[in-house]
Amino acid sequence: MKIRKAVIPAAGLGTRMLPATKTIPKEMLPLLDKPVIQYIIEEAAAAGIEDILLVTNRQKSAMDDYFDYFPELEQRLERSGKAEQAEEIRKAADLANIFYVRQKETKGLGHAIYRAKRFIGDEPFAVLLGDDVMFAEVPVIKQLMDVSEDRGGLTALGVQAVSDSAIASYSSLKVTDTEQRGIFKVEDLIEKPTAAEKFSNYAILGRYVLTPGIFDALENVKPGYGGEIQLTDGIREQLKGEAMFAVDFKGKRYDTGNQRGFLEATVEFALRDKELGAGFREYLSGIINN
Repeated sequence: MKIRKAVIPAAGLGTRMLPATKTIPKEMLPLLDKPVIQYIIEEAAAAGIEDILLVTNRQKSAMDDYFDYFPELEQRLERSGKAEQAEEIRKAADLANIFYVRQKETKGLGHAIYRAKRFIGDEPFAVLLGDDVMFAEVPVIKQLMDVSEDRGGLTALGVQAVSDSAIASYSSLKVTDTEQRGIFKVEDLIEKPTAAEKFSNYAILGRYVLTPGIFDALENVKPGYGGEIQLTDGIREQLKGEAMFAVDFKGKRYDTGNQRGFLEATVEFALRDKELGAGFREYLSGIINN
């Protein structure tokens, strides 16, 4: 079954990036010349996603405005001979059909995903977390979509191995090998485990393809880690009746929701930039060697 829809949870309070995120949504912080959220929407659009739902809150109206036309600015840029900039601004609004729903209370990632139930209906869908920017030759969500679609629309979770110290911040998976390298069958998973609780160092890193069965599962789970409705707990409940796969995706993930991850993304994206890269590399070499 072709996956046409995506959900991007973007209702978090951005506490890891305070004080900047007191008034600016963390998803709108600029990564070079574009806000973080645009990279994520571009990934979904490049994978063939047609409709995208942003789950926001009352403080995130800047995202609504950003992915809209701004005729006055576009016209001024065109009159000033800056047609390319005008085109770039309009392009952001045309990436996909973008819809919005608010998470009226901060009750966790699972609760945010549940808010998409009416939008999704009865079909598998993609989830891209609003903090996680990916750099990959093939869009990471497309890698998961291909695995899911090849298996009739089953759940596919984007994973990579993380360090022993980092696994406590993620979901740890128990997996078994399949006939395809880098694709595993999911046997169990746990949210933010201790070292004694972890199943493996494979962690879910910000990308999912889920079936509509997740909504029934989320209705039945109780608040878990942090007193919130955890998506991991919903997936674990769903696993009782549905096969699932983990995809060791090819690409690099940046957690732009914390200062170090945001800085790493900024530096590495700048170094890859055709116009900035060479000069920025020279600048970095100069300050590092002094």
